[in-house]
Amino acid sequence: MSIVEKYWDDALEGDEAITPSYTVTKERILAYADLTGDHTPVHVDEQYAKASHFGGLVAHGLMGLSIADGLKTQCDYRFLPGMSLGWTWDFLLPIRVGDVLHVKMRVGSMRASKSKPGWGIVVLPSELINQKGEVVQRGEHRLMVPRREATV
Repeated sequence: MSIVEKYWDDALEGDEAITPSYTVTKERILAYADLTGDHTPVHVDEQYAKASHFGGLVAHGLMGLSIADGLKTQCDYRFLPGMSLGWTWDFLLPIRVGDVLHVKMRVGSMRASKSKPGWGIVVLPSELINQKGEVVQRGEHRLMVPRREATV
């Protein structure tokens, strides 16, 4: 079964989807630190992190957002490539080594683009959820998505 990427016109406000999961490991946190250059001790130094208020290594907040964005691209409910217009995103709880994360998202609102005919804007409120059912991060992603030519 192949996944059909959605045009803007294929979505409906209220549509919901759950992504596959992602397991956070120490190696992935360290790789993210190397990739970004952010070697803050709570992310890379186990002794330091253990003595901190976190009690152990935690993932970077932006790593959580990156994971959420990547998981959305693996979901059966996804759009044709378009343009990201931005994120509003909150970090609620630490992401820890061993957490298994997934995203619950929905189509919150939609409108045709006023400045780019042939495109529509969709807002996707989303939650990054751990294996305990706790929302560790949440916010929304605003996307510009192609429309079907027949509707333009």
